[in-house]
Amino acid sequence: MIYRRLGRTNLKVSAVGFGSWQFGGEWNMTFTQPEASKLLARAKEKGINLIDTAECYGDGTSESLIGGYLKTDKRADWVIATKFGHQFHGLFNRSDHWTAAEVIQQLEGSLSRLGTDYIDLYQFHSGGDNVFNNTDLWNALDKAVKAGKIRHLGISIGSNDNLHQTSSATSVGASTIQVVYNRLDRKPEERVLPSCISQDLGVLARVPLASGFLSGKYKPGDEGSFPTTDVRGHWWKKEDIASTLKTVATIKEKEVPAGTDMASWALAWVLQHPAVTCVIPGIKSVAQVDSNAAAADLPLAKAPHPQTWKG
Repeated sequence: MIYRRLGRTNLKVSAVGFGSWQFGGEWNMTFTQPEASKLLARAKEKGINLIDTAECYGDGTSESLIGGYLKTDKRADWVIATKFGHQFHGLFNRSDHWTAAEVIQQLEGSLSRLGTDYIDLYQFHSGGDNVFNNTDLWNALDKAVKAGKIRHLGISIGSNDNLHQTSSATSVGASTIQVVYNRLDRKPEERVLPSCISQDLGVLARVPLASGFLSGKYKPGDEGSFPTTDVRGHWWKKEDIASTLKTVATIKEKEVPAGTDMASWALAWVLQHPAVTCVIPGIKSVAQVDSNAAAADLPLAKAPHPQTWKG
């Protein structure tokens, strides 16, 4: 595994992280505690040390499953990143809760479910600029940092071109940006990632496999088998799936080295960008843990990078 410095936090994080939205039930799967613990234990064996979750991945389900695993492991071995701003009411049904008091209440809930007395990275979760521009919120979070309940603050931007929140990160005390970035969606390269470099922000790249398009599982003609009954049905229009599969086939033919697993390659492709610290793909099986971790062995990921850990 490759380890990188997560921006100004100086946290040492694995270049491949563990995304845990799937634990919340919106990806056509549910997980028992033994199943979730097995995946997390395998991730640790592979050198993965960053887990990304959120307050609304299920009704606290994702955080609770992670907390259940942490009871059996050494908390200090993990970098736990979670988020705030929403409340889960059912599949694809959330409400917003952005006042300072509500967010601090969410923080206490996350700490309880995770079974920890501190969160390594607490992230603003895809809210609009109207709720981001709230001095009371950031003052309350700063107090929580000083109290030791939060080690570092981050921003998970909802739009991958939200320059306002990205460029304001330093001023609100945030040290990281989470953004959608993959071989099919390169918009962050234009404004967001350069701003991250200039501020020395750590970058967590979510959806690095483009909702499964870059997994290598699907080819042109597989439109009917591409999953749309889970959260992907909210993101992808059926008429766009066929054209996207053709694009992916071209990428595989022209860019992916022969004999290389496409999913591993797609993660390594993201990791080669000098702004990106860590990719956080969702993981549903031990095989996916192994495939994701293998990205760190590919030449693209091993190329010189400004955040390579030297500590």
